[in-house]
Amino acid sequence: MLLVASVGGVVFLDTKLNRVDALADYPGRVADTPGTNWLLVGSDSRAGLSAEQDRELSGGGDIDGKRTDTIMLIHVPKSGATTMVSIPRDSYVNIPGMGRGKINAAFSEPDGEQLLVQTVEEATGLRIDHYAEIGFGGFAGIVDALGGVNMCVPYPIDDPLAGINLQEGCQDLSGPEALGFVRSRATAMADLDRMNNQRAFMSALLEKTTSPTTLINPLRLWPMMTKTADSLQVDDGDHLWNLAGLAWALRGKMVTTTVPVGGFDVVGGWGDVLLWDRERASEFFDALANDRQIPSSLLTGTP
Repeated sequence: MLLVASVGGVVFLDTKLNRVDALADYPGRVADTPGTNWLLVGSDSRAGLSAEQDRELSGGGDIDGKRTDTIMLIHVPKSGATTMVSIPRDSYVNIPGMGRGKINAAFSEPDGEQLLVQTVEEATGLRIDHYAEIGFGGFAGIVDALGGVNMCVPYPIDDPLAGINLQEGCQDLSGPEALGFVRSRATAMADLDRMNNQRAFMSALLEKTTSPTTLINPLRLWPMMTKTADSLQVDDGDHLWNLAGLAWALRGKMVTTTVPVGGFDVVGGWGDVLLWDRERASEFFDALANDRQIPSSLLTGTP
């Protein structure tokens, strides 16, 4: 009876996932590449937040549309360590139908999920197999459902815009504090520091999600699973068990890095943009497309 109830609960929660047609085919789409590739997107959408929730999360009020605060490519190989790659949101790449521009502009267009996936596939040469997206409120809610997440903050961060004043050192972050931590650019390296912090927090979040204290505690597991199902938007073909497989693949030791950066520029109509190192990025993504570990000489950022 317990097994039947557990399976029934998972199937029920799977029906609660929000779905979008993110992985639509298009002419000339990249052929299937070995391993499994996820595109994870953190949206700054305030949709569904009350005025009180917006203040609590330092959302900044009613902002139309949605943009990406986080873009991560996860490669799960057939064997070996999983790779988590941060794609800077100001990356200056070709956006189909628009020409060159900042990659997060693709997401803000109508059918932005599809356009972002196509942009990433064409820029990297990797076929995206799964898609997941989460907004402000959902992210904070998952952290709170877990009872907070312990994070070793590498340096003091005082950022009124993100609603945080964190001291250096290991500490439990609540949902609003965690959201502020992964959003903040009030550091010496701004967006580059933020991507490092996002990957570090993702590791800590998944470690707690898959820990025995969560998995054997129904009072923590069920609220976490319920909040996850309510908060995530996934591709039409994705299911809760796909997400569970991703969480399991990301637990423990993995490779965390950023796309090789070639420099920065100012472009008319776009402002400050980030340029990939084309030669190094080509070698970087070619390794993943062939299900090989990225050469250590191409790894950047800190875990």
